Amino acid sequence: MDELFWVALALGAVLKLISLYFGGIACFALKKEVQYPSAKKLRRFAVLTAARNEEAVIGNFIESIQKQNYPIELFDVFVIPNNCTDNTELMAKAYGAEIIHCSFPVSCKGDALQQSLMQLRKKGYDAFCVFDSDNIVSPDFLSKINDAFDAGAKVVKGRLLASNPHASWVSGCYNIYFNLFHLFFNKARGACGLSAKLVGTGFAVHKDVLESLGGWNTTTIAEDAEFSAQCALLGERVWWVPDAVTYDEQPESFRVSLLQRRRWCSGIMQVGKLHFKHLLQRVIKPNGVYAADFTMFLMGAFAQALSVLPLGLTLIAAIFDGKEGIFNFIQAMGIYFLLYYTLMCLMATMLTLYQEKIVFPKEMRSAILLFPIFMASWIPLQVISLFRETKSWKEIQHNGKSKDTIPTA
Repeated sequence: MDELFWVALALGAVLKLISLYFGGIACFALKKEVQYPSAKKLRRFAVLTAARNEEAVIGNFIESIQKQNYPIELFDVFVIPNNCTDNTELMAKAYGAEIIHCSFPVSCKGDALQQSLMQLRKKGYDAFCVFDSDNIVSPDFLSKINDAFDAGAKVVKGRLLASNPHASWVSGCYNIYFNLFHLFFNKARGACGLSAKLVGTGFAVHKDVLESLGGWNTTTIAEDAEFSAQCALLGERVWWVPDAVTYDEQPESFRVSLLQRRRWCSGIMQVGKLHFKHLLQRVIKPNGVYAADFTMFLMGAFAQALSVLPLGLTLIAAIFDGKEGIFNFIQAMGIYFLLYYTLMCLMATMLTLYQEKIVFPKEMRSAILLFPIFMASWIPLQVISLFRETKSWKEIQHNGKSKDTIPTA
């Protein structure tokens, strides 16, 4: 079965090249964090959140926005209730938010954003900030993104952390994962002039970009990744603003986490199938580096799913080699998984210490020990998503009770 061995080796080499690309970019994380000078001009912001049955948390979000270190007359908070069966709208009004009603059915967050922007485009706002309703926003968020806009940004992404990292090992793993992305993806790309990863909350878009796109025109369940693709096609960079922090409530159940991340995986693959061709065509045009980098990001999802093939082919080859081949395969896999588990635990520890400023919280011990499992679980989710799309968004309940690491001032 030498042929199977060489096929596995060739496929593994291609996947390794993709990993080397991301590893090379990650080296820029060693550079100093990007900073922007204080803005000379103050901009007017519309703060948007699409809310579906968020009665328990919407008040905390609105309060955090109202406490911004930014002139209160220069920003307005808009809540877009959709498909609600609770008192989200009444609660939002009670806390002082304005309500935007959707005229057409809403099947995903992108629909709610599109309808809200249609109503607000001519209201004189310079930029639009998008959050989830379970978020708590750092007091300097608006001032920091305004600094980035003053420096020339048109699309900006702030740092994301879990508001409840100590609630369970699952929410703790999310926080470690966010720190991993902060350092090796967003910080690195900010240092070398590439686009940050625009996840679905804690970002802002200048009105000029939305006018170029004709509003918020996304169709997939991963509206953030699809919007990122649209920015890359425009040649527009997503600027990284690490001091603009958003705290997001994360699932505490591993089952709920799998459902959520399965939707993320499927949505990114939908975006890949929709825009691969257009992104590749955009690579050779001005600012095509953003399209090239985002193409690699989308390829990463497919590469992770296909990473099981070399392993499967190697196993088949081992079986055909008899007992000795199977023994060697099991021995090699045992060494690999021991190294993987050890290195991932060490990385989780370092990332936790990085955020906590060398004060190690005992509540994070279980998250650190189980972080290798959390990360390994992405692979079956990618494999399933490759063959079966998730086409509908399912509500994830938030309680807003556990906010372990949010600064009080």
